Amino acid sequence: MHIHILGICGTFMGGIAVLAKAAGHHVTGCDANVYPPMSTQLQAQGITLIEGFDPAQTALKPDIYVIGNVVTRGNPLMEAILNQGLHYISGPQWLSEHVLQGKWVLAVAGTHGKTTTASMLAWVLEYAGLAPGFLIGGVPENFGISARLPQRPRQDPHTQSPFFVIEADEYDTAFFDKRSKFVHYRPRTAVLNNLEFDHADIFDDLAAIEKQFHHLVRTVPQQGLVVANQQDSLDRVLAKGCWSALERIDSPSGWQVGQVDAQGRFEVMLQGARQGVVSWDLLGAHNRTNALAVIAAARHVGVAPCIAIEALAEFKNVKRRMEIKGVVNGVTVYDDFAHHPTAIATTVAGLRAKVGQARILAVLEPRSNTMKLGLMKDALPDSLRDADAVFCYAHQLGWDAAAALAPIVHKANTYDSLPALVNAVVAMAAPGDHVLVMSNGGFGGVHQQLCQALQANAG
Repeated sequence: MHIHILGICGTFMGGIAVLAKAAGHHVTGCDANVYPPMSTQLQAQGITLIEGFDPAQTALKPDIYVIGNVVTRGNPLMEAILNQGLHYISGPQWLSEHVLQGKWVLAVAGTHGKTTTASMLAWVLEYAGLAPGFLIGGVPENFGISARLPQRPRQDPHTQSPFFVIEADEYDTAFFDKRSKFVHYRPRTAVLNNLEFDHADIFDDLAAIEKQFHHLVRTVPQQGLVVANQQDSLDRVLAKGCWSALERIDSPSGWQVGQVDAQGRFEVMLQGARQGVVSWDLLGAHNRTNALAVIAAARHVGVAPCIAIEALAEFKNVKRRMEIKGVVNGVTVYDDFAHHPTAIATTVAGLRAKVGQARILAVLEPRSNTMKLGLMKDALPDSLRDADAVFCYAHQLGWDAAAALAPIVHKANTYDSLPALVNAVVAMAAPGDHVLVMSNGGFGGVHQQLCQALQANAG
């Protein structure tokens, strides 16, 4: 089958392209901006990429067009597909029908931590010899790829693994299907990490997101499992109905973190009974909670907690999650995906726990649709409380970043020019400092610019 993917360079749609190619389909695709690293990854798979959405692409005559949710009405290629009555489908629906059908799907949902938790879960199953397939919105370092089909497990090398781990996003499916992506996945094991207001461009309020999470819970079979954190918003979701087994995180009746030592090792407790100690390099209480959810989900498919704990000791984090991009003249530059105030606060606090009294210079790009709308701007000052200095890139924002950061004006500055921001960071940075760059986009290659400018400054 020839599949032509519109919006192929997004993480999710690029993952679908990789899975389709591995399944034996002829895959081509287009996007507005075709650039590394996704373009490189796809071209290495033998996938032809086309820049732009020229209606002439209908001459390719694929069997089906798979439509990403970046594609809107008015897109010239989409309008040609509609006018000609050509066969099209959303990415999540294609995935459901062609990859997930008949699989034991383990879905990780939540406002924060989906990518890291899904990566942990895929790795734990891999370590246990279950050879899962996965589709994750990042690149887990343990695998080096963001998506793959199920492999042949060690225990039974003559069959394909039944397990598939997926990062289950609540964002809408496509312009013609406004349900959340995750309602297509039909998980047997569902992890609900947390739930906050986000995606203000498509959800009116928190209640609207809670409704979508409830729709996800409705799809979990009676013999399935829901793993959920203790949180008011998730409590409201579950109060609407839960027809599956339920295990809670941070609950005396469920899974809890026990003792935590100075090196970050922590006890795993189930109903008060010690299951073992996780020893790893990841930072923060949020990652300990993520680990509990992973251990619970893995146990549902037959992985003993002691094996999951062993696996987590060998887990390597996801790219763009506190990833060190360089150490120049004693200054460490990090890249992190944090963009929601809660994630920003958690990320900065995690780094603070690691570096102690060393200075943290936070470099922020409010780039997500929610942040661009300014609905979370009042929460920004408090989210940056653990940083010693804040550099905010305010280019083309629809709100006054300087006014929003006024409560921390003593340590925060805003910049409309990226070179000016880089110069200001480099002028302040000193050996021993930690420069934490936070954005859910490319941020104009600021990480490399910072490292180069720091090197030039040192010379």
